[in-house]
This record gives sequence, C-alpha cells and structure tokens, in this order.
Amino acid sequence: MSNENNSGEIPVEVTSEDKIETNNSKEESKHTDNIEQNSEDLPKLLELEQQKVSQFEEKLKHVLADFQNLSRKTQSDIEHGVNSKINEFMLDFIKIYDDFTRAKEVISESKINADGLNSILKNMESLMQKYNVTPIEALGEIFDPNFHEAISIISDPTLDDNTITKEIRKGYISHEKIIRPTLVEISKKEDNDKND
Repeated sequence: MSNENNSGEIPVEVTSEDKIETNNSKEESKHTDNIEQNSEDLPKLLELEQQKVSQFEEKLKHVLADFQNLSRKTQSDIEHGVNSKINEFMLDFIKIYDDFTRAKEVISESKINADGLNSILKNMESLMQKYNVTPIEALGEIFDPNFHEAISIISDPTLDDNTITKEIRKGYISHEKIIRPTLVEISKKEDNDKND
C-alpha cells in the first residue's frame, strides 16, 4: 500500500489561468446579453408596473371612500340612536315638569310660598337646556301644523285667521325634531256672509 492514499490530504484540482479567463469571459458575455435583453424589456416592464400601481391606487381610493361612507353612516346611526333615547326620556321628563308647573300655579293661587318649587323647576329647565330641549313659542304666532296641534277655535274679528290665542300645553323641540307639539287654541274671523 502506498502512503499517498493514507496521508489524509484532500486532492485539489489545479486549473490553469487560461481556463479561468475563458470561464470568466463566458460569464461576462452571458451577463452582457442579459443586460441588453433586459434593457429592451425595461420600458414594457415599467409600463406594466405603472398600470399595476394605477390599478392599486384606484382600488385604494374606492376602499377609502367606502370606509369613509361607512364611518359617517355608523356615526350618524349612533347619534340618531342616542338622540332617540334622550328624546324618549325627555318626553317622560316633560310630563313630570308639567305636573310641577301645574302644582306651582295652584300653590301661587293659594298665596303659599313656592320658592322651593321654583328652584326645582329651574333645575328641571337647566336639565332640559343641557340636552337641547327647547320650548316651542306659540302664543300670537300663526298656526303651523308642524309645530302646533289645534284643539279649539274661537271667533275673533280683530285677529287674522289661525292666530294662536292660547297655549293649552307647551310643545318642545329636541335636536331639531318635534318631540311634542304645542296644543293650542286658534282664532277664526266671523263669516260676514252669515250676518247679511
């Protein structure tokens, strides 16, 4: 047995410089060919990529618009729901306020001190103001079925037809919505034909 096989050395293949240069020039030639081919395809590739970008921009705009619309609608629905619940509560609250107002009128007629009741009414009015509940002013106005409900008519030749002469029950607006119309009495001029 020879010592060469048992020496534990790793065999190395020696390549001549000529062979290396030939391999390098082949690689450079391939690389140059690729660059030339790629430079011809670049405008086409750029145009394709620009089209893709344009399509993605359009999709993004649509998605953004949909999101903004959904956001507005959700906000509007939430506000509407909250305002509806506030209006329901305030309508019940106004009934209690009416009872206190009637009690104050009775106490005032009886010449009893109503200072405590006046303070309670002021607090109730502050609460209504806080939640944007405002009374409908009707006395002396012309009847409007959007704000008023006529429950009686009186003859008065000195007033225009449908002038509100008396508020029987106060009406209220909350968040630009009528939550209770004002019950009113309206005037009617006498018919002159009847007198002839």
